[in-house]
Amino acid sequence: MTSAADESNPRNPAQIKAVCLDLDDTLLDSQSAARSSLRELLGTDRAWPVWERTTDRYYARFVNAQLPFDVMCVERTRAFFAAFGEHIDYAEAQRRENQRMEAMQRAWGLFDDALDCLDWMRASGLRLAAVTNAPSAYQRKKLAAVGLADAFDVVVISGEIGVAKPDPRIFHTACERLGLQAHEVAHVGDRLTTDAQGAARAGLSGIWLNRDQVPASLGSAEHPVATITSLRELPELLVTEIAAPEFADLVGQTP
Repeated sequence: MTSAADESNPRNPAQIKAVCLDLDDTLLDSQSAARSSLRELLGTDRAWPVWERTTDRYYARFVNAQLPFDVMCVERTRAFFAAFGEHIDYAEAQRRENQRMEAMQRAWGLFDDALDCLDWMRASGLRLAAVTNAPSAYQRKKLAAVGLADAFDVVVISGEIGVAKPDPRIFHTACERLGLQAHEVAHVGDRLTTDAQGAARAGLSGIWLNRDQVPASLGSAEHPVATITSLRELPELLVTEIAAPEFADLVGQTP
């Protein structure tokens, strides 16, 4: 666990009263579910790197409001098969995407460090928010499927408010709904730029959940972020680095 914060940072660490969390690949193991669905569709997941690259390209078009989510999913599937020389029409791509999506939803599940961390934060008196980029119905279905429908005080979904991470407005919306100032809130997510650095630029304490331990620059002294490799490290980070001092007696109770 490391931090890019320095002594010149004016943030008062004793102010943290709430934690926002990304959903996909932070609490929910979306990558494993997606990879499982690709295996069901193709009989193998050897093309997973191509699927990832295609997803990154097309999901950016959804986030930037260039394609509706359902259309993006189908066009991504067409582009994926086209990369291997198979050119399918929209109807066939939709059929295959529906098959893949059904398989993925059956495979949705939480990381094994998620519930203990959420329970600890709740027991510590922290308020909780989910902040996620995706359509409303899709993410709320996902939250219900993994038992998190009632886990948060606030749920902020890009499809409901019209802006997406890393736009500061989505983080500020979460803070407003929590009734807190940005400096009183931390945000945790698996994407360095979208989650941790985006939150830090919005005035929150940004925390990067780097499960794969990918080397990266954590940001400038002006917008510092911390990094953890598991949600099991989050309670210690909150206790020792950015949370209110009254949490200090809870350090021995971390999951």
